[in-house]
Parts: sequence; structure tokens; C-alpha cells
Amino acid sequence: MEYLKLLGIVIIVVGFALKWDTTAVVVVSAIVTALFSGMSVMELLNTLGTAFMTNRPVSLFFLTLPMIGLAERYGLKEVAVNGIRKLKKMTPSRILNLYLAVRELGGVFGISLSGQVQFVRPLITPMVTAAAEVRRKLTPKDIDLIKGRAAAVDNFGNFFAQNLFVASGSVLLISSTMESLKYTVTPIQVVTRSIPVALVTLVIVYIYNVLFDRRFKATKGAA
Repeated sequence: MEYLKLLGIVIIVVGFALKWDTTAVVVVSAIVTALFSGMSVMELLNTLGTAFMTNRPVSLFFLTLPMIGLAERYGLKEVAVNGIRKLKKMTPSRILNLYLAVRELGGVFGISLSGQVQFVRPLITPMVTAAAEVRRKLTPKDIDLIKGRAAAVDNFGNFFAQNLFVASGSVLLISSTMESLKYTVTPIQVVTRSIPVALVTLVIVYIYNVLFDRRFKATKGAA
């Protein structure tokens, strides 16, 4: 009977694989897991309500979307692009590497730059695109690659530097989970062991971005 509690995971895997409605799959999975775990309907509703109230700050990022839309509407991208075009020595890799360093440094102090929608799309991607256009005319494929690279760098900085702040949710989750498994792991230990990972990421992605610059240097002067 204990294995039946894992049926919820099977429902999620099958539902996502078959591209069923995401919300419906998650809700059904939660109900099935709760029933086989011996929870009553009221206990399930109480658990869902408590989880929602505890994690409701996560949805606050929706409030930033109208602000970003207004900023773009009134020329945020144009300002960023014009600024980069005036800096002749700025290359795509330098902008991306600078952003990665800022992203990781922000992680040390627990400061989030809000990621893809609020920062990368309206600022970083147009800046990298403008820096590349100084070298040659870009093709649609080039622009898509720049978008992907900017998003990837943001992911690298967020994922590998998120444990650098001692009071971050991920650090506290790791330490509490390990403690529940009878392993003594403090938040400070998690942070100190995350520092080498962040530094290695900085070096590898730096090289990764410099090599990306060669795409534009090799075809400089092309159509």
C-alpha cells in the first residue's frame, strides 16, 4: 500500500507526457496522493490552503509584468540599444559576462534581478543584439541565438549562485532536509560548498561567451 502513495507522481509524468491540462494533472495528482496517504478531504483542503498562504509572495512577480510592458512601450529597449552602440568596445561576450558576474554577486547578498521576463528580455537581449550589430548585419538565426544565449547566461547565474546567500530559501531547504535525514548540515556549510561551484561556473561561462563572440568576428563584413 505504501507504493500507492507514489501514484501521484505517475499521474504527473503521464499527464505531462500526453500534454494534458497542467492544472488538472497537478490537482488530480494531489488528490490521489492525499487519499492513498489517509488524508481526509478537509485535511487536504487545509494543506492546500496553508501552502498557498505560505507561498503567495511567489506570485508577486505578476505585478511587475505591467510595469515592464509600459517601460518597453515608452522606449526602454531603444535607450539600452543606443547606449550600447555608443560604447564601441562592448561586445556580446563582455555584456553577458558582466551580467553573469552581477547575477552571481547579487546571489551573495540575496538580491534577485527577477530573471527572464523582467530583466533579460527588455534589457540584456537588446544590449547584446546592439553590440553584435556593430560588427555586422544580423540574420534571424543570429538574433535567435542571442536570445537563447542571454537566457542561458541568466539561468547559469541563477542556478549555480542561488545558494550563496545564507538565508535563501534553497539553502534553508537543503539544511532542513538534511537535518530531517539525521545529517548535521548548517546553512553556512551549504554556502561555503556552493562558492567553488559558482566560481567554476563563472570561468566556464566566461569562456563559453568569448567563443560566442567569434561567431560575429569570423563573418565580419558579411551581408
